[in-house]
Amino acid sequence: MDIFAEKTILTVSRLTALLRGVLEENFEQLWVQGELSNVSYPSSGHCYFTIKDAGAQLRCVMFKSAARNLKFRMNDGMALIVRGRISVYDQRGEYQLICEYAEPAGVGALQVAFEQLKNKLSGEGLFDESHKVPVPRFPRKIGVVTSPTGAAIQDILTVLKRRFASLEILLYPVRVQGEGAAREIARAVDELNQLAEVDVILVGRGGGSLEDLWAFNEEVVARAVYHSRIPVISAVGHETDWTICDFVADLRAPTPSAAAELVIASVEELRNQLESLSHRLRRTMGGLLALSAHRLEGLRRAIHDPRTMLGHLAQRLDDLTGRLESGLRMACLQRRDRFERLHASLQHNDPSRKAALLKQHVAFLSERSEHLLKQRIELFRQRFGDHTARLEVLSPLKTLARGYAIASHHAGGTVVTDTSQLEIGDLLSLTLYRGGATCRIESLETNKT
Repeated sequence: MDIFAEKTILTVSRLTALLRGVLEENFEQLWVQGELSNVSYPSSGHCYFTIKDAGAQLRCVMFKSAARNLKFRMNDGMALIVRGRISVYDQRGEYQLICEYAEPAGVGALQVAFEQLKNKLSGEGLFDESHKVPVPRFPRKIGVVTSPTGAAIQDILTVLKRRFASLEILLYPVRVQGEGAAREIARAVDELNQLAEVDVILVGRGGGSLEDLWAFNEEVVARAVYHSRIPVISAVGHETDWTICDFVADLRAPTPSAAAELVIASVEELRNQLESLSHRLRRTMGGLLALSAHRLEGLRRAIHDPRTMLGHLAQRLDDLTGRLESGLRMACLQRRDRFERLHASLQHNDPSRKAALLKQHVAFLSERSEHLLKQRIELFRQRFGDHTARLEVLSPLKTLARGYAIASHHAGGTVVTDTSQLEIGDLLSLTLYRGGATCRIESLETNKT
């Protein structure tokens, strides 16, 4: 179909599909390098991110099937090289790179994954020395987690047979590289922890590349070793090889052979130590016996005739008896003197005598109070009579008895003292010595003086 023909009208979906076909046919396998940004890991398991440089940016998606094979975790700012194919996301009309593989630019993916996991577990405290437990000096049974066909188990068995042939060894065969090896190693550590007779666990393998040793850098192995209640010795690779398992283990050995030497001392070393300790013990015991003999001789010389010692003790007993009797007599005399002083003091301070004096004093105070009360009442009676007489002299009733009357307005009760308060026809109330009367004003006379 000629899409450039006149009047050829396309829907958005059709145009997008045509563009997607062109891009997918011409950009099928690409390698792109740039800086990561907007990295997102949704719960679906897919990974979405943008890869950019100074002049442009490209949206990318890595689906779950490819993302789960990554050994490292992508973060913003990381320089990355990706391989994929160009396609178009129809819903947004944007072209994007569907990534099938990714690796850090300049640094291997395994090395980045190693550093990321190392930093993560270190932050959680899995490498802390406070969590590590000491390896027993004389284990009875050793659990070995390694490949049954590798060189490591042969080296371990050879060294242990030479150093301590009677030591019991329990081999837990596992794969030490490849898909699923890490889970086998972790399961072996967990199951050996369920055996009460295993005293120490040795985990390791021979040397190899970083990819070969990668099973011992998996998080599942690190956490199994961390949670092991039995001490774990890590012996992975050569002396220069370091794995995550080495950092978590209670003890790290540079090689499997070195681990076998660390796990238990050789019979010859133990025999030499035993002889040295035996020599030190004999020498110490000889010195202690000589010192005890010397002290015993000194005590023997210090012991005298028992009869003389008994005489001295009897004499001392008599002396102490005399001092005791004298002391008792003196104590009795002192207590008798004190008793007599207390008795005299008690008689002087006899409570009955004090009570009689207090009773006499109370009677005196009672009699005096009664006399004063009578005087006060008589004084109040005289004052009351004087005040009563004064009130009778000043009483208005005395004035009314002499013929006077009190005039007040009949309506308001106001006392009238001047004719200016009256008018013709006003009603007045008169208060007399006995009773009262009502009158009306007929005429008024004004006193001109």
